[in-house]
Amino acid sequence: MSSRSKLAQGAALAGFVAVVLIAAAIGSRATIPNLRPWYDGLRKPWWTPPNRAFGPVWTLLYLLMAASAWRTWRRDDAPPQARKEALACWAFQLALNVGWSWLFFGLRNPLLAFLELLSLWLAVLATIVATAKVDRPAAWMLAPYLLWVTYAGALNGAIARLNP
Repeated sequence: MSSRSKLAQGAALAGFVAVVLIAAAIGSRATIPNLRPWYDGLRKPWWTPPNRAFGPVWTLLYLLMAASAWRTWRRDDAPPQARKEALACWAFQLALNVGWSWLFFGLRNPLLAFLELLSLWLAVLATIVATAKVDRPAAWMLAPYLLWVTYAGALNGAIARLNP
């Protein structure tokens, strides 16, 4: 595992949590102002969750993302290149995650957001594969995220189709 001190490990965990919270805050700057009336006025499929469900789901997913990255970072016994690749994938998918909010809500463009979400799905999958080479539990921590992005992709695609 890690030869780093408990203080360094705690600081790194706090850093990863801070990074995902910053990403969430940047995404919410596009999302929150456009929920009403724009998002609420869109035609959506019957299986759309209520708006109040998104906050708790994303909070859990962001915390799992942070914990996964932290576990990957602290694996000193893994090849350094494998850790570097996994963390690079992690950072890339997080940037795409933020970008989706700005495309969907900020630009109010469900079709463009859907196309970007396909890239996000691939990036999350690549992150899981890269992370599994370093720490399998850390990779599994990203499985709920991939499932949610799959569901979100179907929802986003349906919204784009219903609101040409």
